[in-house]
Amino acid sequence: MFGVWAPGEETAKLTYFGLYALQHRGQESAGIAASNGKQILIYRDMGLVSQVFHERDLELLQGHIAVGHTRYSTTGSPSFENAQPTLGPTPFGTVALAHNGNLTNFDALEAMADSRRDHATKVVEEATKKSARTRPFRDSSNDTSLVTELFATEDGENLTEAALSLLPHVEGAFSLVYMDEHTLYAARDRHGVRPLSLGRLENGWVVASETAALDIVGAKFVRDIEPGELIAIDEDGLRSHRFAEPNQARCVFEYVYLARPDSKLNGKNVHAARTQMGRQLAEEFPVDADLVIATPESGTPAAVGYAEASGIPFGQGLMKNAYVGRTFIQPSQTLRQLGIRLKLNPIRENIEGRRLVVVDDSIVRGNTQRALIRMLREAGAAEVHVRISSPPVKWPCFYGIDFATRAELIANGLTTNEICENLGADSLGYISLDGMIAATEQERSQLCTACFSGEYPIPVNNTPADKGC
Repeated sequence: MFGVWAPGEETAKLTYFGLYALQHRGQESAGIAASNGKQILIYRDMGLVSQVFHERDLELLQGHIAVGHTRYSTTGSPSFENAQPTLGPTPFGTVALAHNGNLTNFDALEAMADSRRDHATKVVEEATKKSARTRPFRDSSNDTSLVTELFATEDGENLTEAALSLLPHVEGAFSLVYMDEHTLYAARDRHGVRPLSLGRLENGWVVASETAALDIVGAKFVRDIEPGELIAIDEDGLRSHRFAEPNQARCVFEYVYLARPDSKLNGKNVHAARTQMGRQLAEEFPVDADLVIATPESGTPAAVGYAEASGIPFGQGLMKNAYVGRTFIQPSQTLRQLGIRLKLNPIRENIEGRRLVVVDDSIVRGNTQRALIRMLREAGAAEVHVRISSPPVKWPCFYGIDFATRAELIANGLTTNEICENLGADSLGYISLDGMIAATEQERSQLCTACFSGEYPIPVNNTPADKGC
């Protein structure tokens, strides 16, 4: 997500570049909404940022505020209807909203929206002098559209008051960036599961899912949006509100894989954390080998750290096709497997006859590693020792990462030796949970490790199977 409030600037183009920097977080759809103070225009479609937007599209999105989103569906379907930002009427104007995360009380919120819909329709009709029935409150079934609709049902004098009334009832993982015709808003759930940062432009403000996006548009990092905080930015400046007391549970998988290496999460550089994970991994699982290689690109920092700590040379064993996206976040198994073959090709001259240490950030389903090891064997590798810079993923994530059932996870019910045999490796070592956490330099009590430990910081009993953002 990316949002900007900057009078006199080409906010849609700034948002485009911000989304480009955040493309790794979602590759299924992209959208930008912009306001000129009188109306909000929105353009969204399926595809990458560079595929969705052209110069003529951005020229039409004029205004001093813009909000953008790149979508990575977790439990929701990859469809145009689920592309973001969402757009909806409220008594205070139109709201365009982007969301990162998953809500865990969807059913309760949907029941709330259903009970209020008739009243909300009348209120919106009166406020806008138009028939709200011709403008459906929700055009999709996901939780982002549900939050957008709920803004129309809350009491208050403005959208800030509506948010302060609504957000305490919203449970789960949510970082929100949204706007009406005049004001840019950003909010983060009280656990701070997904990142959200604030930056300063010479003539305005920027909010983004990661600090790397701030760098791209020349914004100076100010601070992270705090868990349980709502900010509003308009011509009167920046205002901060507290809607919930923080109980931090930041996603540790952001440090392992999801975030860009050049971003900072809670003050810690992601690349430095991943490199330290590699050093720790070498201490916990040493092996005699000739060459350390990475599964590019996400495994590279840990591979460098492993080589440094072990004294084994680091080299390039796999060539990555830069034009193929992340296989992990493709929406179907068929596309994932095809993506693996398109994405990586072994460099035979560096591999043949050598004992390899192959470092990757995680094993989720095992498809990438299995295909990779087969390729390395075919290229003549003498031995293949796999080292993983995160613990075994044994539990599903309900907070915005795409492994929603235990049946999908290779570590569910298998020992490390059994996984090693299944993958066809000579040995397999996972970093310890303590070692991974230590590398992040974060307090363990303030991290969500549910996918590794099964300890869920937010109740998940009411998480639907098909409603995620």
